[in-house]
Amino acid sequence: MRFLQLAESLRGLPSLPALDPLEERILQMVAFATKEAARLSVRDMMAHSELGSPATIHNRLKSMRAKGWIMLTDTEDSRRKQVTLTQAALLHFDKLSKCLMQAAKES
Repeated sequence: MRFLQLAESLRGLPSLPALDPLEERILQMVAFATKEAARLSVRDMMAHSELGSPATIHNRLKSMRAKGWIMLTDTEDSRRKQVTLTQAALLHFDKLSKCLMQAAKES
């Protein structure tokens, strides 16, 4: 419960705009790929049918870019873009990690 309270307090801090549930799922996929040092392209994202149609995924990626959560970087093939977390998103995950560590220490 303490972690949930601490994590909720992060939402009140001025930082990145909130994400809808599908955007949160996409963010998790990008974060896991980043952790594994795997490349994740826009095309790879669109292959995940559980996220919706390619148009839906494209719109969500566009929204997440505008909100500052992800960025698209060039690859060796100029037609493909790699999806990566922004520095602000990495900072958000770092804050969540600290909340989890604090909650674990207090219990």
